[in-house]
Amino acid sequence: MSAIPSGAMRFNSDSQKLEYFDGAQWLQVSTFSPNLNGGARGVFGIGFLSPSNTNVINYITISSTGNAIDFGDLLTQTRQRTGCSSATRGLIAGGYTGPGYINTIEYITISSTGNSISFGSLSTSSRASTPGSCANATRGIFAGGYIVPSFTNVIDYVTISSTGNAQDFGDLSSSIGREIVGGLASSTRGVFGGGTNPTAVNVIEFVTIATIGNSTDFGDLTSSRRTKGCSNATRGLFGGGYSGSGPAGANTIDFITIASLGNATDFGDMSAVVDNSGSCASSTRGVWAGGDAPSGVRNIIEYVSIATQGNAVDFGDLTQSGAQVVGMSNAHGGL
Repeated sequence: MSAIPSGAMRFNSDSQKLEYFDGAQWLQVSTFSPNLNGGARGVFGIGFLSPSNTNVINYITISSTGNAIDFGDLLTQTRQRTGCSSATRGLIAGGYTGPGYINTIEYITISSTGNSISFGSLSTSSRASTPGSCANATRGIFAGGYIVPSFTNVIDYVTISSTGNAQDFGDLSSSIGREIVGGLASSTRGVFGGGTNPTAVNVIEFVTIATIGNSTDFGDLTSSRRTKGCSNATRGLFGGGYSGSGPAGANTIDFITIASLGNATDFGDMSAVVDNSGSCASSTRGVWAGGDAPSGVRNIIEYVSIATQGNAVDFGDLTQSGAQVVGMSNAHGGL
């Protein structure tokens, strides 16, 4: 069989994407339109402002700066939730209501505003403590979290354009279940990093989104911590979190190249040590909003330019302070 020439093109029937060969591996040909239903939109579901859960949803236009705008309300006032999205629809799943844990999935139409609508249920009877989540254009994946009475390594998935209950995908490859796992994706690969059980870990692992099966080791974060992730089509970022020491967490931002394997590299810092923020991305920017900091629960939104390295800069404010924030967008790296 003859060698594949560098620059060769093919259509990947699994991912439904055009790919090119760089001499060593097949890479996706990525395109981006700045007009995604009015622009690259980030959406944040605010989960908790002591002493109560909240159901507030905010949105921003990622390419601009400024304060967030009210989007609508989630069906329930719930914290410890997770979320992912396609270019049109955002999903919010699981959580802790205060009296107990839930396994419900809700959805919103990202280009519009309004309250969330029932989608279905996760594959387990309850799921909280912020499982990792990611998506491509068709499939959403949820990994890890807490199922009473212990942390879990379960991975399940849904078809975002439909409604219905999640199905089993596989398990995280590390033997321990864990909470507050950072999730991000390209169109073909989902990546999960960090988490706690209750000791923080630095593990990064990945799945092929179009298949089912257990995750595979990718590498390590620069430090052990729970964290929140976002990405464009090529580069993934893990920002902030909590390592189990210090007053409120970490301000570290790491990055990886999603198509490769290896340890994360330092990218820069967030404006403060922050835990339980929400994250989202466009093809050019990674954004984090809200969270717990030494100064108290935040309403701050900040961003970085994904292609470069450096510290986060101010974007604006959420409509209210809040932690345990769910983030998603219609322009992230999985689309």
